[in-house]
Parts: sequence; C-alpha cells; structure tokens
Amino acid sequence: MQIRIEKVRLNSTDIKRIYFEAFPKKERMPFPMMVAMSKLWNTQFFSFYDGDVPCGFIYLASIGKIVFVMFFAVDKRLRSKGYGSSILQQLKNEYPDKKIIISIEPCDDNAPDIALRKRRKSFYMQNGYKETGYMMKLNGVAQEIIITNGTFVKREFRSFFVLYSNGIMWPKIWEQQGKHVIG
Repeated sequence: MQIRIEKVRLNSTDIKRIYFEAFPKKERMPFPMMVAMSKLWNTQFFSFYDGDVPCGFIYLASIGKIVFVMFFAVDKRLRSKGYGSSILQQLKNEYPDKKIIISIEPCDDNAPDIALRKRRKSFYMQNGYKETGYMMKLNGVAQEIIITNGTFVKREFRSFFVLYSNGIMWPKIWEQQGKHVIG
C-alpha cells in the first residue's frame, strides 16, 4: 500500500462519489463549497490514492492547537483493508503537535444502525482516539466528540469555532451524563 495525497478539486468525481455514499444528505455540505473553502488558509480537503485507486478523503480545519476533522471517509469497497488507519496515521504525522478532534454519531442503543456506529467508534479507538465525555450539536445533528494528541477543553474548542467561522458558528457543546472523562 503506497498512499499518495492530492488536494481535492471540483472535478474530483471519485472523491465526490465517496463523499455522497458515506454521508447522509442532512449531514453534507455542498461539495463545491468544500472545495472553495479548502482554498482558505485554515481548511484542507485531501484525497488519498493507492496508485490510481481513490481510497478516501479527509476535510479538516486547523487553527491554533486544534485540527477538527469535519468529514473523513474511505471508499466502502476498500474498508477493513487498512486504508483508514493509514490515512489517520498520515494525519497524525502531518499535525504531530496538534489535538485532532473528530465528531462521530453517538452509540445510542436505540439507533437503527447501532452496530455500524459501534464498529466506527471502535475503529477510531483502535487508532489512538479516546472519548472526551462531550457531545456537540451542529446544524441540528448531535455528535460525540473524540480526540487524539491531547486533552479536550470545551472553551478551547468553542474558540476554535468562533475563529474558524468569524463568529457565525456556535455549536452547542455539553458533557454527556455519567460520562465524565479525565485526561
């Protein structure tokens, strides 16, 4: 496996396909907006290829001590083959001194796709992420916050959003009941 990285462009149809297959409509941003945003100083939209085969992508913002991964997906035909772990390792290598935060669907026992959610969370935990004990709600979607390379600080993450959005985004962030996690 020899992974190479490219910037995503508007004509990156394979990456657009992976994005549309991986995320439900209510959670997606318009693809052209993501490409345009990735031209800003603090946003990156990377695609990953094994040779000529598109493996997946990552869309993130980096400000100060925080990298927030907003979207990450591996082509559904290539999952469980090590590509996701390889991409996450490259992310850690690229940002060794930054806290990397990802939000995932909560593992609520009454969720219709609970097995998938638990598998996804387990994947991140096996790749060095840990629970923070916090949830967030952004655009009406509740997510669990997980982190690697540091400790989650609510105030710091809220400041990240204020800086990233020029004060427009104010996600609700709260501690999960019975889930206080220390360091």
